[in-house]
Amino acid sequence: MATVHRHEPSIYYYTFGPNEPALHINAGDHVIVQTVDAGHWDRNGEELAAEKRYSRPDTEYRQANPQVGPYYVEEAEVGDILCVRIHRVDLNRDWAFSRYNPGFGNMGVEDYPGGPTGLNEPLPQKYYHWEIDLESQMATLDLPESKLGSITIPCHPFLGCIGVAPRFGEHISTLSSANHGGNMDCVDTGPGTTVYLPVFVKGAYLQFADVHAAQGDGELCGVALETCAEVEVEVEVRKSGGPIYWPRFEDDEWIMVAANTRPLMDAYKIAHVELIRWLASDYGFDLWDAFQVVSQVGRTRVGNVVDPNFTVVAKFPKRYLP
Repeated sequence: MATVHRHEPSIYYYTFGPNEPALHINAGDHVIVQTVDAGHWDRNGEELAAEKRYSRPDTEYRQANPQVGPYYVEEAEVGDILCVRIHRVDLNRDWAFSRYNPGFGNMGVEDYPGGPTGLNEPLPQKYYHWEIDLESQMATLDLPESKLGSITIPCHPFLGCIGVAPRFGEHISTLSSANHGGNMDCVDTGPGTTVYLPVFVKGAYLQFADVHAAQGDGELCGVALETCAEVEVEVEVRKSGGPIYWPRFEDDEWIMVAANTRPLMDAYKIAHVELIRWLASDYGFDLWDAFQVVSQVGRTRVGNVVDPNFTVVAKFPKRYLP
């Protein structure tokens, strides 16, 4: 019988990998958990205590995008597909922040471990405070320097980060993404979506967080509307139909594939190759017919163009499936 786990995290991680499991769960179980935002602030506006931030004395961590989990799924074996149904991403704080970080993002000088990549000055440090009306699910920003004065936009909460332990024993920063998922910043990973993740390590080691109240395609400035939420997911394990090599998503209208790499064109190509192969292997399309139909009815979204790896999502409308 499925169990509903109400998890209260005692530690938050900054890498996707086989970290010490927070919970052992079974296929069919639900997990309900409160997240903190990408900058370590909780629903009450209190900063996450240092003892709750995972660190090791023998390495340096970039402490951003703290993740809940990992959730060790007992039935998950290498080669399986982990199916994560996102039931709820309920915003539980009446504000969000965004900002410009000098040295971060592709609109200015990027700052890598070897030093900055340009000769010009980085973007200025600038902070934006958005007020959220939790009842109407609208977010408002004052713009005192602009003619508009203020702007109000609808919220569309989603998980900026969701993933499993990567291949080959790697630990990958929660600032980046790859085959395992990770910091994809894909606006489609919200309520009603099922995320399909390849299992590279026994137990899968599911982690997620980095809730965004809203975000445009590409996360252009590098920071969305960062906030907190109560999240509920349901986990299943698929033993057939795999292996898959990149994250897949499905909602009521679309099937989707996310590719996370650089350059952007490679991410675009990989996402579409995997989508076309999915149509051929699971839905009865001839490979070349699938290529033709995707060329005419497919859609593409860019998750982000600011992380170490870029994210592209290729989408196919389910109304054209057999």
